[in-house]
Amino acid sequence: MPKYMIRASYTAQGVRGLLNEGAFKRRKAAEAPIRDLGGSVEAFYFAFGDDDAILICDLPDNVTAAAIILAVNASGAARCKTTVLLTAEEMDQARHTKVSYTPPGG
Repeated sequence: MPKYMIRASYTAQGVRGLLNEGAFKRRKAAEAPIRDLGGSVEAFYFAFGDDDAILICDLPDNVTAAAIILAVNASGAARCKTTVLLTAEEMDQARHTKVSYTPPGG
């Protein structure tokens, strides 16, 4: 199953929700749609800086990942950025895949 890193940055509304409900409840709320759509959460951390929460999760496919991110971003409580994560095996497959490419101006 593809693996993703989701980085969330809370809006003022999201911070109020965290303060009112607590971190444990917010984590459970973030994990629920992932589980409901056939995925799993490997790790969930709160963070300082540009990202307020970071999740590493397995999801069935890119469409599922996009649906979750659209729902979270549409809520107005957080802005999410998603990174598709690749294994070493996948990178080796990519390394051995022949690509015909001409750069601009080349």
